[in-house]
Amino acid sequence: MKNALEIFRMVATEFAAVADEEVFKWMGLAMPFISKKRFGKSYDHAIAYLTAHKMKMSGLGDNSMGKVDDALRVNNYHEGDASIGFSVSQANNMSVDAEYALTTYGLQYLQIRRTRIIPIISAGEY
Repeated sequence: MKNALEIFRMVATEFAAVADEEVFKWMGLAMPFISKKRFGKSYDHAIAYLTAHKMKMSGLGDNSMGKVDDALRVNNYHEGDASIGFSVSQANNMSVDAEYALTTYGLQYLQIRRTRIIPIISAGEY
């Protein structure tokens, strides 16, 4: 995990104040979702980006522009006669990977995964 931590520190500078021990705990949460065999040489990169994504989604890091969590809740609001609309849960989204699109780290993880994992295509999709 040392290499993954080095990559994490390079790409996710907003988490500089988070201690290595805490980052390792988050990496432990990300690791079951990434196969060392399937990701091969990209394994450490995938761990780093998925860890950063999970940390960002949990509200850690630089939140000067607001939390990702906040953006998921409020869809729109009006001032006159005070009306607030809330977003539909990501769980209802048709794409299983929709959550990853919410952070740049998640998008980079998906890019790495696409280069390493070939999806199974059913015969009806040819």
